[in-house]
Amino acid sequence: MRDTAPVRPDEQFDVAALDRYLRSRLPEATGPLVVEQFPGGHSNLTSLLRYGEREFVMRRPPVGPVAPTAHDMTRGHRALNALWREFPPAPRPYLLCEDPSVERRRGIVIRREWPKELGDDPATRRKASEAMVDVMAALHAVDYAAAGLGTLGKPDGFVQRQVKGWAERWERAKDREVQAITDLARWLAERIPKPTDATLVHGDLKLDNVMLDATDPGGVVAVLDWEMCTTGDPLVDLGQLLCYWAETGDPYPRRESVVQVTTLPGFYTREQIVARYAEKTGRDVSKIAFYEIFAIYKTAVVVQQIYIRWKRGQTKDERFAGMGPRVEALAQAALTLAAKSGL
Repeated sequence: MRDTAPVRPDEQFDVAALDRYLRSRLPEATGPLVVEQFPGGHSNLTSLLRYGEREFVMRRPPVGPVAPTAHDMTRGHRALNALWREFPPAPRPYLLCEDPSVERRRGIVIRREWPKELGDDPATRRKASEAMVDVMAALHAVDYAAAGLGTLGKPDGFVQRQVKGWAERWERAKDREVQAITDLARWLAERIPKPTDATLVHGDLKLDNVMLDATDPGGVVAVLDWEMCTTGDPLVDLGQLLCYWAETGDPYPRRESVVQVTTLPGFYTREQIVARYAEKTGRDVSKIAFYEIFAIYKTAVVVQQIYIRWKRGQTKDERFAGMGPRVEALAQAALTLAAKSGL
């Protein structure tokens, strides 16, 4: 299955300049350079760089002004440079300038549809569900101080800063008032849970940021997109996974805003995900609804950030043109969950 495409016209860059830079710093950069794009995703731009038989992956922020903490290539490089020996699903970084280049790994990333090459056995989807939870638990078990990442973040007050910071991001990106966003920000600020012991936090750990082994979907080849990696409350990662994990019977606003592949037979339910994570880690997950609601709120803000870039002419990617109404839909879904949560 081909997983790359030509670089989109408005995301082109000076390939000759990149080639000159790489040849002077990367011994493996020999022969002609071929560049293609991994077209999935809506945030950072990911390219395949091919020198003969050697392949590398380049990550760079999107075109136009961006929120620096959401596209921090230096942070992602630092985390991977420390982790790739301690946590095998972390790809090895080779080079950092303004963009990091990381090794090419091969496997399957599940996006909008279930890959045909994996067949249609519900047991396979169950394995993929288990692998997703287990790799999260394994990441949260890494001794980040021993790995050299003791100063990567500030665990004390982590969730409180996160809630405040995402409210500030909304203010910078908004082009209209959305009462549901205002209500959510207040709801979250009034219910900050007592944190669990700090771990590494990936920051965007979801199904399409994990690469599965094509021959064994119960195995993880790589965990991708490390730009928001930090240290703090690990339940933030679990809440993020739940946010993107659709179920049959979800209300329309939520169903409209997330990929539906996890509604297929065999995939875990969100309740099963939480139960397996609790079993693997021993952590108290009784307040997990807060983290799921927070993740939906964050996603609404991210959608607005993407939409406003298109509206301001900072990108011409027409996929972003219709994203405005998704903000309200996600916010309403989060408020519905909050009302049912009992928190």
